[in-house]
Amino acid sequence: MATTYLVAGGAGFVGCSLAIAFKRHYENMRVVGLDNLKRRGSDLNIPRLHAHGIDFVQGDVRNKEDLKGFQDIDVILDCSAEPSVLAGQGSSCDYVIGTNLYGTINCLEVARASRADFVFLSTSRVYPIGLINGLKYREASTRFELADEQEVPGATTRGFSEALPLSGARSFYGTTKLCSELLVEEYIDLYGIRGVINRCGVIAGPWQMGKVDQGFVTLWVARHVFGGPLAYIGFGGTGKQVRDVLHIDDLYRLLETQLRELGRFSGMVFNVGGGQAMSVSPLELTEICAGVTERRIPIASIAETRAADVRFYVSDNLKVEQATGWKPTRTVSEIVEDIAGWVRAYERDVRPILGCDD
Repeated sequence: MATTYLVAGGAGFVGCSLAIAFKRHYENMRVVGLDNLKRRGSDLNIPRLHAHGIDFVQGDVRNKEDLKGFQDIDVILDCSAEPSVLAGQGSSCDYVIGTNLYGTINCLEVARASRADFVFLSTSRVYPIGLINGLKYREASTRFELADEQEVPGATTRGFSEALPLSGARSFYGTTKLCSELLVEEYIDLYGIRGVINRCGVIAGPWQMGKVDQGFVTLWVARHVFGGPLAYIGFGGTGKQVRDVLHIDDLYRLLETQLRELGRFSGMVFNVGGGQAMSVSPLELTEICAGVTERRIPIASIAETRAADVRFYVSDNLKVEQATGWKPTRTVSEIVEDIAGWVRAYERDVRPILGCDD
């Protein structure tokens, strides 16, 4: 494995978790985390990074000056993002565009100058909202299900593959990530760097500071431990919309595999998620959380569907599984148990963040 890793977004949930995982497995590797600490709770990760021998630099990927000092980098993991699909709705879109697009360009420039390999964590949100919601579904007792026959390519009973069309609106978050994907492909082609793009579904695990618009599994678990408001939002307020969930440790295993043989995977785009077996609706998640925490809490119902909500998204992992041999292993119940154990162990630190009402 390469010797120096730069993790953009290194104090965020995904970036910090991956930085620590690589350092644990490769003690002689130098790992540097860069983060602007905008996300509430990200400062809690700095002592964790230092404890594992990881260098932390406070900086912003939007600012070229903050990236000038990075030289002789072997691998860049671009985990930096404004991850909310609601970003820019009713407010300025400057931050989401600056971070998710210009930030990627600045990271790519470091890769170009250092001849570094580049791993880009994109999102399932690159796929158009109207297209997804316009597919054929059936309503079961606890979830919506994708109908067997679809007229749109890339939509099957396994979920959504990379063949799903990309034409249509998808939120500022999804759009900036898709634009960044195209730039990554151009840098790979024009400058000869090696890189891979992973369109991730919902990622979850300990140390995620979940909110309503991002990190809903952690939010659900934390509210069952601490109490506080929860609501089934959209599509009639039944809690039946479905997402697949991927444990952060399973994502690490994939990235390690990809980086070991990046020559094989360079330029490829993969849908990466928990898949059908690790999919869950909020209604089903409530039952899992109640079982793990031994507590039931009231959950409100808001029938109105927000502009960025999708009825169903499950990653079809067939391409990445065939290419790499990787498969996710952690079930939704195991993910909930892992998060609940972390919340309880670090209750004093995380209650002010996860126990609040916003």
